[in-house]
Amino acid sequence: MANFHTVSRFAGAALVTLALAWGCSGEKSGASAEMPIGMFDSGTGGLTVMEAFLALDEFDNTSGQPGADGIPDYSGEQFNFLADQANMPYGVYNAEGKGDFLKELILNDAKFLTTVPNNNKIIVVACNTATAYGLSDIDGYLKQTGTGVRVIGVINAAVKALMENIPAGEKSAAGVMATAGTISSGGYERTILEAFKERGDSLMPLVFNQAGVGFAEAVDMEPNFLKTGANAPREEYKGPSAGEGDGKIDPALMDVYRFDRSGNALLTGRGADGKDIIQLNSAGNYARYHLVSLVEKLRKEGSGVQMKNIILGCTHYPYLLDTLVKVVSELRELKVDGKYPYRDLLPEKVNFIDPAKYVAIESYIALREDNLLARREGETTLKSFISVPAPGTDPAMLDERGGFTYSFKYGRKTGEADKTYIIEELQKRHMPVESIERIRERLPLTFSLMKID
Repeated sequence: MANFHTVSRFAGAALVTLALAWGCSGEKSGASAEMPIGMFDSGTGGLTVMEAFLALDEFDNTSGQPGADGIPDYSGEQFNFLADQANMPYGVYNAEGKGDFLKELILNDAKFLTTVPNNNKIIVVACNTATAYGLSDIDGYLKQTGTGVRVIGVINAAVKALMENIPAGEKSAAGVMATAGTISSGGYERTILEAFKERGDSLMPLVFNQAGVGFAEAVDMEPNFLKTGANAPREEYKGPSAGEGDGKIDPALMDVYRFDRSGNALLTGRGADGKDIIQLNSAGNYARYHLVSLVEKLRKEGSGVQMKNIILGCTHYPYLLDTLVKVVSELRELKVDGKYPYRDLLPEKVNFIDPAKYVAIESYIALREDNLLARREGETTLKSFISVPAPGTDPAMLDERGGFTYSFKYGRKTGEADKTYIIEELQKRHMPVESIERIRERLPLTFSLMKID
């Protein structure tokens, strides 16, 4: 076992007394407009949601009515963002039988953002898996505090966007790409069907789910799923591998995947049993694999319904939007034995639904209703936090990047999470150069506030 150094900066503080969090002498001061907006995700992928908040201009800032006024809707707000990088990806915990441990992590995130010195006036759960498994727990915790702080999750926001794009009575297919944990929770499919039923639709959309094993992890360059220095297949690889059935790379579809084979983006070989070994080693190839796998499910189902909308049910996926759009075009143009097997299944322009903008809108409306918008002049600010292994952790429990090994991360027991990691202000040293450059390129508004250059 690791030699733990119990220095978590929020462990216990949230539970010792709510008075510490919300004022002195046991008084609950409540949320106020001057407080920051809190947001968390299982990694830095949630910064795509932060970017949507910073870019939002859907309302008149004076009247609050819908309509852009040329001024960012969150102008002058202060933000706190927590990336629980040490414990990501959240999507694996349930599959490893650690659902209760996952809920503990999620609740810890919320407690960090609602206790001294990081009291926030609203909590935005930027993580789909955390929304699916922990939103109700966070809501219950916040109600116990009596502060009036609300929690907003991404799943309902994404489903609202989907409904806007599917007219009542239209026969349709909807795709959901999310982590294995989010998919196994049934959160998206259940919410979609409930929402359409509530709207009174006679036709329910066909929902096709794709568990994106390794996709988010590859974006964050987790060694078990992507290793920049690898030149051959490796034993510790946890991503999709060659084989038959769901979650496998079908060798018969190699011309359909059209994997990037440059450099070491795809690792191939032959095992001792004579079978092909195929391992993905770039975020782009993970994106290709999972989108093709999703559309293949629609093709095999044989309904002939077009998939016009695909929900990107993980905050990491929008980073690869360009690749996903390109794969749609490739599939439509793919010709096999004189036929186009995918052309009738996909429109020329698939609507990839990023919940981020809709979460930003929902949060704005909630803050306005509660009279909690800052409406202050001056700079918008962002204070970023990241979780890291606790000092004193046994080096045998750490990988080459200084993060937890897979076996240790998913082998921990409920009740000991906050003993294994701490939370620090995010610094340049916490992130690979590739991740910093990706944020600089894709999320310019967020990057400008992060001060990590």
